[in-house]
Amino acid sequence: MNTARSQNRPDDNPWVLSTRELARRPGNQRTVARTVPAPSGDAEIGLTGVITVPGGSDVELDVSLESVTEGVYVSGTADARLAGECSRCLEPIGEDVQVRIGELFAYPDSVTEETTDADEIPRLVDERIDLTQTVRDAIVTELPMAPLCREDCPGLCVECGERWADLPSDHGHETLDPRWAALRERLPSTD
Repeated sequence: MNTARSQNRPDDNPWVLSTRELARRPGNQRTVARTVPAPSGDAEIGLTGVITVPGGSDVELDVSLESVTEGVYVSGTADARLAGECSRCLEPIGEDVQVRIGELFAYPDSVTEETTDADEIPRLVDERIDLTQTVRDAIVTELPMAPLCREDCPGLCVECGERWADLPSDHGHETLDPRWAALRERLPSTD
C-alpha cells in the first residue's frame, strides 16, 4: 500500500466524521466524543497574535449526528483551552472555552444543496463531514476582541512601560514643561 496515499485519507483526519451508518434515513442518530488536535499554522483557530487555541492542543468534541431529510444535523459542544496575552498589560493569559455547535451538512443533490451557495452551508463529501470550520467559526465568535487578564487590569505605565500592577502606588515620572527644557540643560545637575 502506498503510505503517502494512506496518510491523506479523510479517515486519518480526526476532525472528519463518517455518516455512513446513518444511511440517509431521517431520525437515525449517533453520538461521537473524541479529543482532536487543534489545527496549527495558517489554520490555527482564533485571532492570530491576540488569542488562539494553540496548534496541537486538545479540543474535546462531544457531538450528535442526526440524519434529517436534507442532510446530517450536527449538534453538541467543543471545549478548548485558549492562550494569548492581555491587551492592556501584555501578560500571558489562558482560559477555557466551551462552544455550542449546531450545523446542517447538506446531502449531495438535496434541495438545500441546490438552493444555497457553497459558502452558506457545509456539504457532506463521500458520506463524511469535516467539523474543522464549524468549530473554528463557533470559537472565533466567542473570543474577546481585546482579551484581559482581569476586568480591572490597569495596563502599563505610558512613561516606563512597566505593569501598573507591579509598581508601587506612589509611582510617577517627573513631567517637565517643554518650554523649560532648554533652561534645564543649561543649569548644573542636582542629582
